[in-house]
Amino acid sequence: MKKTTFIGPFSQILPMTHLKINGSIHDNDLPLIEDGGIVIRNGRIEKIGPYRNLKSELAGEEVTERVLEGSHVCLPGFIDAHTHICYGGSRARDYAMRNSGKSYLEIAREGGGIWDTVTQTRKTSEDELARGIVKRAKRHLKNGVTTIEVKSGYGLSVEEELKMLRAIGEASTLSAQDLIPTCLAAHICPKDFEGSSQEYLDTIMQELFPQIKEQDLCRRVDIFVEESAFTTEEAESYLRFAREMGFDLTIHADQFTTGGSQLAVKMGAISADHLEASTEKEIKLLAGSTVIATALPGASLGLGCAFTPARKILDAGGALAIASDHNPGSGPMGDLLTQAAILGAFEKLSNAEVLAGITFRAAAALNLEDRGALAIGSRADLAVFHTGHYNEILYNQGNLKPCMVWKNGQLVFDKHKI
Repeated sequence: MKKTTFIGPFSQILPMTHLKINGSIHDNDLPLIEDGGIVIRNGRIEKIGPYRNLKSELAGEEVTERVLEGSHVCLPGFIDAHTHICYGGSRARDYAMRNSGKSYLEIAREGGGIWDTVTQTRKTSEDELARGIVKRAKRHLKNGVTTIEVKSGYGLSVEEELKMLRAIGEASTLSAQDLIPTCLAAHICPKDFEGSSQEYLDTIMQELFPQIKEQDLCRRVDIFVEESAFTTEEAESYLRFAREMGFDLTIHADQFTTGGSQLAVKMGAISADHLEASTEKEIKLLAGSTVIATALPGASLGLGCAFTPARKILDAGGALAIASDHNPGSGPMGDLLTQAAILGAFEKLSNAEVLAGITFRAAAALNLEDRGALAIGSRADLAVFHTGHYNEILYNQGNLKPCMVWKNGQLVFDKHKI
């Protein structure tokens, strides 16, 4: 039996449909439905349009109606396309050291950094990791995020990476959102590995990848291309092997030095994430490719460094997604909406560009075609705000939170029932 839900009236619906994936977007380009309604059947959007017209069409049908009182704006559920919310422990000490003047590399040499989290994550059970993910995912839900990419990368051994990916899978069954797992076993070369960086990557390729495939733990592979992690030469052979095994590719690219984004273009990666160090050369390469450039303002705020050159990427014709990089070290805030609003202010992005970056362009960064826009047949993932105009959402820079969030047509968060 088909279950039908009718929601409205909304003061405004921003479906984010019929917008280009690449380049700049003006606010005047945004499709806008005023006094609108949404019909959901079996978790998918069946109809969207003027509320009164839809109400007349549904007359006589068995429908569950959610009548909204007051002003409300509806957007597609937000998508956080880059997070590290599977981890153990804390890196508050790193943050204090950074603010005292220590560099990222200095902190790592003094026992902090990624290896500190690896040590703590290895001590954390699979069940504890899963519960930690669920807890952090609930925070994201209250900010309107209905799909979250979650990376491994704090295990850095075959068994520990499998533990992390299993924990992500378990958390996905316990969370209201969809959690999209990514294997980041190539985060750094572990300090306790007896061999070279290339030998470590060989171990991951030969021993971990087949088990991931056999257990269907994830379909995406990431690598950190940086002086403190892996070279472009090491990364290229690794990514080629992963691609031949059928994985989608993404790269931690151009965070402190360049090279990663060029490799992303060469390898046909779905996305290149970070890009704070990208120059005109890298921006031009990205703009001429199908790679989604993913800005991570949370890392810039956490590290106190420059933002991704988002304006230049868009003006060059690139596709820009925005993600939180929620992680225990450089991006502990994890508030996607706040970070996106701040990036927009500093990089002079239109509201349309910011919202595109956390909806349909973020979906493209995860190679997902069934969400990110309120189109007929798409997943009924909705972020609803108690306001009369969508401009208020970014204007409040994260202080205006959703009052309701719907996932696959189900009301999964209602501020009024907290």
